[in-house]
Amino acid sequence: MTPVTGAPGDTRRPSAVVVAAERGATRIADRVVAKTAAQAAREVLGPLPPDAAPPHATVLVRHDTARVHVHLELAYPTDIGARCKAVRCHVVERVSALTGMEVPEVTVQVERLHLVPVPGVAQGRTQ
Repeated sequence: MTPVTGAPGDTRRPSAVVVAAERGATRIADRVVAKTAAQAAREVLGPLPPDAAPPHATVLVRHDTARVHVHLELAYPTDIGARCKAVRCHVVERVSALTGMEVPEVTVQVERLHLVPVPGVAQGRTQ
């Protein structure tokens, strides 16, 4: 590689090529990973009941591994287990793809269930 030469009298040092491994590292803040996980949970849940809070997440990042804890509210009746599994799978996929981190654990905590009327089903108590 030939050094770059400047104008006469230029005292700058010639630019050198720095190997990628020696340039440094990119660190993704924990709160960014948490926001990414919360957004992934929103994507898979779809529309929420009117009074439900959006999902939020907390993470613990060590090296290139993120352990995620997602808090969410669901409409009821629903298949809670299937919805939680879908959230776990999508969070692992999206966080891994967007951050490059390994996600070995996603814990889903259902904070609240919102009763949603089902058409054709009687509401209230029957005697």
